[in-house]
Amino acid sequence: MTPDATLARIREYMVGPTRFMTLVSCFELGIIDRLRDRPGLTAAELGDAVGAKPDAVEQLLLLLVKEGFVAHDEGSGAYSLDALADVAEADLEHVLAALQMIKGAALRQLFHLTESVRTGTLVGLKELYGFDGNLYDAMAEHPELREPWAKLMNSETTRIDPWFFDNIDVPAGSQVLDLAGNTGLGAIHTYRLKASPGLRVTTFDLPEKEKESLENFRAHGVEEHCSFIGGDVFAGVPKGFDVVLIKHFLPMFDKDDVFRILRRVNESLEIGGQVNILTPVYPEDTKDADFRSIDFFPAFFLGCAMGQGGPQKMSTYRGWLEECGFEVTKAIAEDPAGMPPEALPVDAVLCATKIA
Repeated sequence: MTPDATLARIREYMVGPTRFMTLVSCFELGIIDRLRDRPGLTAAELGDAVGAKPDAVEQLLLLLVKEGFVAHDEGSGAYSLDALADVAEADLEHVLAALQMIKGAALRQLFHLTESVRTGTLVGLKELYGFDGNLYDAMAEHPELREPWAKLMNSETTRIDPWFFDNIDVPAGSQVLDLAGNTGLGAIHTYRLKASPGLRVTTFDLPEKEKESLENFRAHGVEEHCSFIGGDVFAGVPKGFDVVLIKHFLPMFDKDDVFRILRRVNESLEIGGQVNILTPVYPEDTKDADFRSIDFFPAFFLGCAMGQGGPQKMSTYRGWLEECGFEVTKAIAEDPAGMPPEALPVDAVLCATKIA
């Protein structure tokens, strides 16, 4: 890459935050919805409809016209949806969930990324909310963090769980532990997608998650097959289970803590017991343009979520499992070409068995 090309590339980073917020604001103001309902509105008409000055509407829509999201007729001054008109409503809802999560739980906190990396703490949470801890703890006190995060995570779980369960084996009648299973959605999916006589799924997470988990089990009619155990994985993992699921949990931690988790799981299982892991991964070749994880997750985990952690390469996770007493029996990543084009993580499944 030439120096000029390098500088031009850096320019794309310079305008990243402004491009992001311009797009988000057009949705939040209702401009996009108005144009969907009634194509051909002028800036003045849009301004009246959304409560903004026509001049400001014109300024915001310049970028969307440039990108081809919106069309503008210079003669009449009328705007209409262009490329956005062809996006399915369900796809657009998922995109909007991601935009709102980034705005609510990431964008402002990332202003403090440098200090967060230096201290290993989430400086943004401290500065903005007066909170010492991680994003997941903060969400319990701040709905403005929890609501956009939960909406996106539930959407992502609904998307990825069928693929995950298609690629793992849960023997009939197994006792399954969903490690760090939050409020039970993963356990519900486990029972429904791997149902067999005698199958029982237990969510294991911090005790404060129990009430909502049990409510979710009742609401989905699986309370006879799903249960909850409160505890801390770093203090120990419950025994008596044949299969342990670890979904989107390992990237929250650096290597030392990942090893502590995997060794606790190993101690809890009998020889031959299984662990099935779902996690975003980085490509073996970090210049692989099809992988989106590198663009988002390093900054998110270091500056917004934990002050540490981040996904790893598939080969790294394989090596860590083997060092912690497991034999890897399957390792498969999503094909980026078959994923929704707006999806951020490229997820992988790693299946392993405890060996002597």
